[in-house]
Amino acid sequence: MDIVAVLYLAAFVIYGFTAQVRMSGQSMMPLIRSDDVVFVNRILYHFAPLGRFDVVAFYRDDEKANLKRVIGLPGETVQIRDGGIYIDGVLLAEGEWGQAVSLSGVAAEPVKLGPDEYFVLGDNREGSEDSRFDSIGNVGRSQIIGKVWLRVYPFIDAGLIE
Repeated sequence: MDIVAVLYLAAFVIYGFTAQVRMSGQSMMPLIRSDDVVFVNRILYHFAPLGRFDVVAFYRDDEKANLKRVIGLPGETVQIRDGGIYIDGVLLAEGEWGQAVSLSGVAAEPVKLGPDEYFVLGDNREGSEDSRFDSIGNVGRSQIIGKVWLRVYPFIDAGLIE
């Protein structure tokens, strides 16, 4: 009987505190591919702040779920010029997922983020609809579902997302 209780508790935790999102499109390649299914931690950001470079799921204005990487944090100014991303005038060192950005979009001019706004980009900068475009724009805190943490499908690629 104890094993049944443990299984119910595990199911409650997994389904109560996570969301499941299926990736559509190539904007997060190569980290997350089209049709990959990921779990999103919905409670983490109630206890900890969103971090730069976190991969998050959020709802667009059309209520479609999207996955992108957090680049700009509340109160910062983001600008994209000469292929680089600048935060408050300082070139951002992105690490392995960073790519030169050929299309600056609205960030060709400085974008000042509000107190609850984030600037998000897809890892595949040339194939991503993200904060550079009016269709997405700055993402409000209330739009963010949570942090992407686990790929569950395809099963062969299941594992943590960092």
